[in-house]
Amino acid sequence: MAFPVTRLRRLRRNEQMRSLVRETRLTPQSFVLPLFVCPGEAVRKPVVSMPGVSNLSIDELVKEAQTAQSLGIPAVILFGLPEKKDTSASGAWSDDGIVQRATRALKREVPSLLVIGDVCLCEYMSHGHCGVVQAETREASVQASGAVAARKAVAIEYEIANDATLDILAHTAVSQARAGMDIIAPSDMMDGRVAAIRKALDEAGYQNTPILSYAAKFASAFYGPFREAADSAPQFGDRRSYQMDGANLREALREITTDLEEGADMIMVKPAMPYLDVISEARRRFDVPVAAYQVSGEYAMIQAAAQNNWIDGKKVMMESLISIKRAGADVILTYFAKEAAKLLA
Repeated sequence: MAFPVTRLRRLRRNEQMRSLVRETRLTPQSFVLPLFVCPGEAVRKPVVSMPGVSNLSIDELVKEAQTAQSLGIPAVILFGLPEKKDTSASGAWSDDGIVQRATRALKREVPSLLVIGDVCLCEYMSHGHCGVVQAETREASVQASGAVAARKAVAIEYEIANDATLDILAHTAVSQARAGMDIIAPSDMMDGRVAAIRKALDEAGYQNTPILSYAAKFASAFYGPFREAADSAPQFGDRRSYQMDGANLREALREITTDLEEGADMIMVKPAMPYLDVISEARRRFDVPVAAYQVSGEYAMIQAAAQNNWIDGKKVMMESLISIKRAGADVILTYFAKEAAKLLA
């Protein structure tokens, strides 16, 4: 019935009433804390563009994980900064790699904390791309300025080789599982990577290790601060030939469908707030856990505005997380995990 019989404000009168009828609820149990692990001891190197985030040596990483667990956060996801980089991403799949060593330490010191392994190669490749790079040179005839005769020019074209990358990704996933990783999370966006990883895990005896696929990972300008933290910016070109075009919702749903058919147990949308419609549609269509990654640029913008007193940082933080949850995310990867958990407590 219409006003004045219907008065929607009746259920907003005070916090007790609002809490009683609240439709969307945040809990620390839905958070995953991203952590960056680097070589050394007693290292806690702040990431300038991400206030409150640091590159951590393994001993400091363990402390951070213990704090997260004490706040009710059930999981962390690891990103590694290797001692050296090369064109085969050897630091990603070595059993003595930085992430593998960190995983063993976490499972020893914080055994009930879930550890998620980001399976990607950009941090480990000397060129900063997420796969094997194949270069091709070609000659082209060009007209020199003011000259009659044509001259030859040599151009180098680069291709991120999809199929050649799959074996490295699978090898990396098995190495992480062998170290004790609870969940494998491929983020490279190569076609067929979930099937390759599932097959490799099963053959190695890790049939019960689930895959959380970055199924809809968009080529986004919101990743900038992460690339500083992980030292993973590409040395040439960009990632638009393998990460998704931000204009495409239907293609994102095809990516998700494909990954689930290949054996993914959970799916992720990244970034989160610029793609809330993708999260919502994924939640509507797929009966699997849906994760969303509130990425570094989203975090950095809120922090920067709060530091300038342009916004109330804590309120905007919570509002942003509620928006992701309301859109349909079951799991939220966020650098705000600890601060939000403290407020929720």
